[in-house]
Amino acid sequence: MFRKLYNKTIELAGHKSSKFFLGGISFVESFIFPIPPDVIIIPMTIAKPKDWARIAFIATIGSVLGAILGYLIGYVFFNEVGVKIFELYGVDNTSFLKDKVASQGGVIAWMTLLAIAGFTPVPFKLLTITSGFVNFNIFYFILISFFTRGLRFFIIAFLIGNFGPAMRKIIEKKLFALSIIFAIIVIIVAYLVYNFLLNFLG
Repeated sequence: MFRKLYNKTIELAGHKSSKFFLGGISFVESFIFPIPPDVIIIPMTIAKPKDWARIAFIATIGSVLGAILGYLIGYVFFNEVGVKIFELYGVDNTSFLKDKVASQGGVIAWMTLLAIAGFTPVPFKLLTITSGFVNFNIFYFILISFFTRGLRFFIIAFLIGNFGPAMRKIIEKKLFALSIIFAIIVIIVAYLVYNFLLNFLG
């Protein structure tokens, strides 16, 4: 089933309304769709390299809006909708997470998980829904989602748009390793900013 969805997503990249599809796929991927926006960002950028920034921006906005919906699903409809989405991905128990996020260390740990999920192939949707379920700070949630998803999409689109199809193979083969490296950088920066804000506001 996932292979068919993947192939269909690739086909949409060549459609005249591809930017609309990109926004839609980025939106639904943040809370349920299994195929990441990268698979449509890459061929779209190859076809129109000068539009790389616009393509990345559309994907980012769609993804963040979808993340907010995922958050609301977890916050309001976790038992009715969220649980069913989790079951699709083989996850059947998240209630223990509430206790972990209750402490200050838990908040930092959750920010770290969210940053990793936003930037790497780790299922971002599971973190968006669970963030609502555990009542994670909505401001931090949107900020981290926007920063990590935007950084990921803009880097991919920039590389493809400026270095051509040859970069596609490198990105597809090394995406996970590159994502981990950048995620670590993002986490360090986010941690420093978080501590600065705590000291500044405290």
